[in-house]
Amino acid sequence: MATRNVEALSPLSAAILFALAGGDSHGYAIIKEIESMTDGEMRLNTGSIYLALHRLLSDGLIAETDSSAGDDRRRYYKLTEAGRSAAKSEARRLAQLVRAASARKLIPRTAQ
Repeated sequence: MATRNVEALSPLSAAILFALAGGDSHGYAIIKEIESMTDGEMRLNTGSIYLALHRLLSDGLIAETDSSAGDDRRRYYKLTEAGRSAAKSEARRLAQLVRAASARKLIPRTAQ
């Protein structure tokens, strides 16, 4: 599978890569991890996650792995080196945007 240069990932693709940065996982667990990472702000259905996983597989950003630990019903996924690089680039890009938004007082201060 050829990898392509990805400048900015979709929010869903970025969330999947961020979830997989924690280790190999299957689709339903990725959904739950994304919900946890976003405090429930991103609620996904199985159709959208599997379309995104297929796209990330095709792009060479993730790969299937044999982490099923005896559960042949589930497909497990892992980051490729290209996927880890894309996740890091996306995290830097998002951090830059958050800094810009914060400097322009678009992000409210949280109560301490």
